[in-house]
Amino acid sequence: MKLPLRTLSLFSLSLLWQLGGYAQAPAFDKSTLVEMAEHRKHEPLEFNQFISNSTNWVSLGIPAGLFIGGQIGNDKNMKRAAWNISKSIIISTGITAAVKFSVNRSRPFQDYPSDIPKAGAGGSPSFPSGHTSQAFATATALYLEYPKWYVAVPAFGWASTVAYSRMYLGVHYPSDVLAGALVGSGSALLNRQLNHWVHKPHQHVVHTASF
Repeated sequence: MKLPLRTLSLFSLSLLWQLGGYAQAPAFDKSTLVEMAEHRKHEPLEFNQFISNSTNWVSLGIPAGLFIGGQIGNDKNMKRAAWNISKSIIISTGITAAVKFSVNRSRPFQDYPSDIPKAGAGGSPSFPSGHTSQAFATATALYLEYPKWYVAVPAFGWASTVAYSRMYLGVHYPSDVLAGALVGSGSALLNRQLNHWVHKPHQHVVHTASF
């Protein structure tokens, strides 16, 4: 019991630290995006736009593929994995939305339209990044189901690239994507802990009688 509670506490403290320390966009947030905006003047945007747009497709496609594969192969483990990944994404989406509209932070292209022009989709409040939280919820949940390096490398590589693309396109501050990664990964860990609590085997006490 101590370790799970400690894990959840660290996640909560990390998120609170993000909320307290980055809510007003420090100089590092702006300078990083200004540098990226200068860089993208000489580079094509298509790759980062593609990666950013892949978030929903990948996050929906992985659990859908696992569920279909589980149905075809009558594999309960695959169907369970699909359900756990889906729940992690749902939890992440809920937490992200709650924090977004509580903090109500404006987007970089709204704060600095001349320095950081918008090059991607983004309309809701900026903090935390929804794309990033969704990507990291997917990657973390997938890794928890299949804890192999050849799962972790592409999963977290993709999620990290999504996070970078959101900054590169001028729609999120670095602190937005960092908080999004924390929310996403934390949501997958929270889902796992909830599963442990719900499915924890009942302790049966056997009483022996003395004659």
